[in-house]
Amino acid sequence: MLFPKPKYTKLDLANYYLAVAEGALRGAGGRPNMLVRFPNGIAAPSFYQKRAPESRPPWIEVVTLRFPSGRTADEVVPRTPASLAWMANLACLELHPHPVRAEDLDHPDELRVDLDPVPGIKWPQVRQVAQLARAVLEEFGLVGWPKTSGSRGMHLFVRIERRWEFDEVRRAALALAREVERRGDGLATSKWWKEERQGVFVDYNQNAKDRTVASAYSVRPTPDARVSAPLSWDEVDEADPEDFTLGTMPQRFAKIGDRHAGMDASAGSLDGLLELSARQEKEGQGDAPWPPHYRKQPGEPPRVQPSKARTGGRVSKFPLIEVSRGKDKKEALAGLSKWKKEHPRVAKHLEPADVLVDQMRGRSSAWYRIRINLQHVPEKIRPRTPSRARTES
Repeated sequence: MLFPKPKYTKLDLANYYLAVAEGALRGAGGRPNMLVRFPNGIAAPSFYQKRAPESRPPWIEVVTLRFPSGRTADEVVPRTPASLAWMANLACLELHPHPVRAEDLDHPDELRVDLDPVPGIKWPQVRQVAQLARAVLEEFGLVGWPKTSGSRGMHLFVRIERRWEFDEVRRAALALAREVERRGDGLATSKWWKEERQGVFVDYNQNAKDRTVASAYSVRPTPDARVSAPLSWDEVDEADPEDFTLGTMPQRFAKIGDRHAGMDASAGSLDGLLELSARQEKEGQGDAPWPPHYRKQPGEPPRVQPSKARTGGRVSKFPLIEVSRGKDKKEALAGLSKWKKEHPRVAKHLEPADVLVDQMRGRSSAWYRIRINLQHVPEKIRPRTPSRARTES
């Protein structure tokens, strides 16, 4: 049983992907895919699998990827409805394709705009930022294709010409994120460190090599089996993520087809965004932090959280403490609840954005930690990091 509440099984998952195969393959087909598997359902731990199972049918295509770490992996390249059904039988809920085609692994054909709201930010603000990002993209001759993330955010996928390497695509995405932040007047942020964010985070690092994003029609591990739903721009201001589930999407697809059917014909140029990046750099906005497991990049600022940075021997302005860790999000949140009960005077001062939930990804699995920003808590009642949270791994 993959989804206990609606009682969906692997057979239901396979039938779902067969029903929406045309659209799902438009997003993930012909690309190397990382497998995200939930063999015992969404209530049990999941794991990431970059390497295709050695025991697989001969008609399952793979391609060899080389990662920034120097390692390699043969990843699955789905091209047919049958390959989607095979992946579903492995309990792969989500489709996680790289933004490249199997025929050209060095030049992405997709720029990904990941809009991730910080805690406390509601869906209407995500819509606002999506429309703002759309306007910026159009000014630079690019077309954004919107979809719900299947969680709290929204994605805009942008087809691009295969002329640029990963670092250039990421640089264009960073320029876009900064421009959206500038125009949004507090609605959005391009700040990498969670403790600095406000509004909706425009995650430019999703365009770094080796990063994947749940593609269109992916089933997400939510209790209601929500899916990542392609939208038309006319739907963005009305759509609610709860409307799109494993149970409802096949009917929608049968009725209206794939809202992203035309995206392959809209490949655009990054020249404009790269020119914007050059202007931003001249104005003093150089590179921004990369994800933690990447090698230090030329021109990258110090890769250290502001709360841990020291200037003149004094700690930065962000007073963060770690209060909980867990093998999954549920366990980590349970630890947070316990901590709040132990510190009621502190908890009443916290705002939603002060609770930072971090998914810490290892090579094949993830664990969670929760940190608290004490910026709204009077100094005299601020607690220290619990010793258990400091020492657990």
